[in-house]
Amino acid sequence: MAPFPVSELLNSSTAVCDAVLRLRGPALTAELGRIAAAVTHSAWGRYVPDGATPATAAPFGALVQDVAHDGHRFGRFEVAGRDGYDSAGREHLAGLATLAASVLQMHERAQRTTHAYVQVEAQLQHQNQILDHIHESVVTMDQSGFITSWNKGAERLFGYTSVEAVGRNILFLYDDEDPAVHDPFLEQGGRLMEVRRKKKSGEVFWASLSLSPLYDADRRSMGLIAYLSDITERKEAEERIHHLAYYDALTGLPNRTLLTKLVDQAVTVAQRGRMQGCVLFIDLNRFKLINDALGRQAGDQLLREVAQRFRLALRDQDVVARLGGDEFAVGLFEIGQDLEASMVAQKLMATLADPFIIDGHDLRVGAAIGISVYPQDGMDAETLLRQADIAMYRAKQGTEADGIAFYSQDMNQGMHERMRIESGLRQALGNGELLLHYQPKFCIDDGSIIGAEALVRWQHPERGMVPPAEFIPLAEATGLVVQLGEWVLEQACAQAQAWKRAGLRPIRLAVNVSAREFTQALPARVQETLRRHGLEPQWLELEITESTLMHNIDRVIGIMDRITALGVKLSLDDFGTGYSSLSYLKRFPIDTLKIDRSFTMGIPQDTNDCAIASTIISIAQQLNHRVIAEGVETEDQLAFLKGAGCNEVQGYLYSKPLPAHEFELALRGKWRVRAA
Repeated sequence: MAPFPVSELLNSSTAVCDAVLRLRGPALTAELGRIAAAVTHSAWGRYVPDGATPATAAPFGALVQDVAHDGHRFGRFEVAGRDGYDSAGREHLAGLATLAASVLQMHERAQRTTHAYVQVEAQLQHQNQILDHIHESVVTMDQSGFITSWNKGAERLFGYTSVEAVGRNILFLYDDEDPAVHDPFLEQGGRLMEVRRKKKSGEVFWASLSLSPLYDADRRSMGLIAYLSDITERKEAEERIHHLAYYDALTGLPNRTLLTKLVDQAVTVAQRGRMQGCVLFIDLNRFKLINDALGRQAGDQLLREVAQRFRLALRDQDVVARLGGDEFAVGLFEIGQDLEASMVAQKLMATLADPFIIDGHDLRVGAAIGISVYPQDGMDAETLLRQADIAMYRAKQGTEADGIAFYSQDMNQGMHERMRIESGLRQALGNGELLLHYQPKFCIDDGSIIGAEALVRWQHPERGMVPPAEFIPLAEATGLVVQLGEWVLEQACAQAQAWKRAGLRPIRLAVNVSAREFTQALPARVQETLRRHGLEPQWLELEITESTLMHNIDRVIGIMDRITALGVKLSLDDFGTGYSSLSYLKRFPIDTLKIDRSFTMGIPQDTNDCAIASTIISIAQQLNHRVIAEGVETEDQLAFLKGAGCNEVQGYLYSKPLPAHEFELALRGKWRVRAA
């Protein structure tokens, strides 16, 4: 028998597949028999399914081939009508049998799978009907948080249909304050939580959420089942109860109960951070008189307005409470020193300076404020409140300045001294008690004066020269440093103009700029001051500290660029003591780095100070900046700095800060400050 053509083999394969897919019962049997006869070129052929008994026996000499695959027998092919079948014919029939068995087996498996799928689908529909009739929202999601099912309860709760929700990540339902979906407890499931969720309308509501793991048939985790129900009404009721329990109904401020809790918590935090904390006890003056004269309604309105003024005067982290009647309390627990408590007390006093307009009446009230300090006056809220109350009565007796008293007498004295200095400094700005001294800056190579740092001095009419260490920190703490800085810039430029008119060569006068002054308004103020005095920008240099630069870098660089565009030089003061990053340093348009005196003092004995100073000089050289060292007091320090490549120095080895007329003499060369 000739080899079976490939085309016929392909046709028979296609015919078998088509028959198995389309036909059933006798029709399939007949078609498979016909295909067997055609493949073997036989006059007669049939397919006998396994277990079936044919009505007639096969003709004599028929070729029989079992149809089996993987140990499973489906039936047999029988063909006849030829005078004998050679090996090729047998192979053709065997190949057809193998093909038919494979197709029949796959079809059988597909039928079983389809049947199973239909059963599963029916079961799922049954389960979905049950879930849809549950009032509670039931949502399933995979391990990445993508929603895989969404029942009718979820549609009613969130407003999204199943089509809109399935396939999206569960995060689209979260309010901003919700945790990430992959928190450890989410993976474990079983935890009952109260969460905030967002509806399709945008409404945010409270929900009770329970999560359970979702497993596959092999008990492997494949996601989560979430059960949610709306508990907004209950939460709102709880919040109303909480507000009644912890807040004053009249002013909306925390009451004594909540204040006590908050202060105790803050004390715990302060203990860990070794911070100070303060409690201010405030009692209004003249309130009873106003309440009796105008009635309770006017008195209540006055208390509400006082509470509002107090709240606006404090930081968000501070706590102000109404204790009852006309008594208030403030908790301050993020402060570094007790000075800040007295400043806050004065600020609260200032809020009462303007009159209160109640029912057409111009009302004025004052207050007495007592201050207790953690940890020395107490370690818990009740003790601190009691001590502050005692201090308040001392203040109310009129023996304390401005109606403010600390529980500790030592602190009272310190507060009064600071208040006296602050008041005196405010007067000094207007009474001509301030003056400038100029500390010369020298070229390290030839000892010539190349500039000076303008330093403010306070000539008190009674105390004489007040040390800068006494009033500069206070000026920074109270904000007076801005007015002080404006005065220094004005006086320095006026003095430079006087020296210019006198024919002296231009030098750079360095003016220190505080962080409070370093605002968008600074470049315009500098430009206007130079214009008003007819002074060229090469006469002026601004010194800024590292800490000034570490807040909003882009904003700071923008201000610096505007200043340098005027032709004014910038010097980075106290370099090495702040937080400068080298990546930022290369972006700052500065001319000079100033080595802080804390590093200069240890040279050359302290190897660390020597290493730091050398590194700063090296960095400056790489960035094409000049370097000046302050606090130079010995020849050994000078020799080391000169050898390291420092450009300029200032310090008592050369000169102390000089009054203007003495500095002018030095500039004219009539008085050598120090031989080169």
